Amino acid sequence: MSRLARLSPHLKGHLLLFDHSASLTPGSTPTGRLLLVFLVLEAVLGPRLSILRWLHVPALPAWIRIPALFVVALALLRFVARLEPAQIGFKGWRSWSAAERSYFIQTLILGNIVFMILSARPLGVIASDPSLWGTACVVTLTSLAWGLYQEMVYRGILQTALVSRLGPAAGILIANTIFTFGPLHFYHFAGRSPVPMFAGIFAIGLLFSLMFWRSGNLWMVGILHGVGDAYMGGLRQIIS
Repeated sequence: MSRLARLSPHLKGHLLLFDHSASLTPGSTPTGRLLLVFLVLEAVLGPRLSILRWLHVPALPAWIRIPALFVVALALLRFVARLEPAQIGFKGWRSWSAAERSYFIQTLILGNIVFMILSARPLGVIASDPSLWGTACVVTLTSLAWGLYQEMVYRGILQTALVSRLGPAAGILIANTIFTFGPLHFYHFAGRSPVPMFAGIFAIGLLFSLMFWRSGNLWMVGILHGVGDAYMGGLRQIIS
């Protein structure tokens, strides 16, 4: 047994040693159908770049639109790609390895501590104003759904398809490049500091890509992504 194999489960996750990998194999992955689902979700229904926006269809509130997109994505996955959610990474807690469970809990706790320190001002404003508490709860839940949706589309669907077709290195790199510069984040090109913004998005996206590839666990990356969205976007916007 190698030294890495003998490591404690509480340390393995930090080296991306999760004892699991994506459940789909190259021969069993419906690559074309997964790419079709991705195109429908991003080019037709996507919140950033979609035919619906070009047709000036009024947008629903985020707390309705994002869960609805999530349900539609699951339906397309089931009836177009003919896959169950567990096959792209939505696996039950009981099937998580000890390393996955430990890493997820550690990262969730540490991430919340760091984000609470960085977001002390907006959190303080919200805590002192009871009229904002309901909005904060809705925004937090919406942000968690948004993080899960992004990870399902870009890691569970797009990355799975590309890795199956092109191999891990090219598949992960291309999927994360589309995630960084594609419909989700292209509006940052008009920002005042696009280079550091895109560098940060690419780096975080690459970490999630590798984490998903090594674990095959979408819940883990999706919830961590959603927590970051809640602190960095949602809760700050409440007081802006």
